[in-house]
Amino acid sequence: MSLRDLRGVATPGLETGYHEVAGAVAPATTDAWLVVEAGGGLSKGERFDVFGGISLGRSPDADVRLDDRYASGIHARVYGRGSSYFVEDMNSTNGTLLNSQELRGEADLQPGDSIRIGDTEFIFEVA
Repeated sequence: MSLRDLRGVATPGLETGYHEVAGAVAPATTDAWLVVEAGGGLSKGERFDVFGGISLGRSPDADVRLDDRYASGIHARVYGRGSSYFVEDMNSTNGTLLNSQELRGEADLQPGDSIRIGDTEFIFEVA
């Protein structure tokens, strides 16, 4: 099984990469995902494992590459610290919404939280 198999299913024409997210420390639970709700050139229901931290954006260097004109190169990141997961806007041009509220800095994630980048929406899930 490859790393790509563990991180999510690749969408034809879109590349997802893997690189360490600075400041990420694996939390106690590793069964956490971002699940695509809509947009970004991704398939609804597609899952991305957030263990070790992932970056989201239009850049080929993003772990989850978004086909979304409102997304910045590296728009946001999701990472674990201690026993929690967090989302952080990376000073994007158009901002990131967490549960329909503008995200400032980092915020703690809870199961069922919605992360929106432009027209792309993810739901945070924990097993």
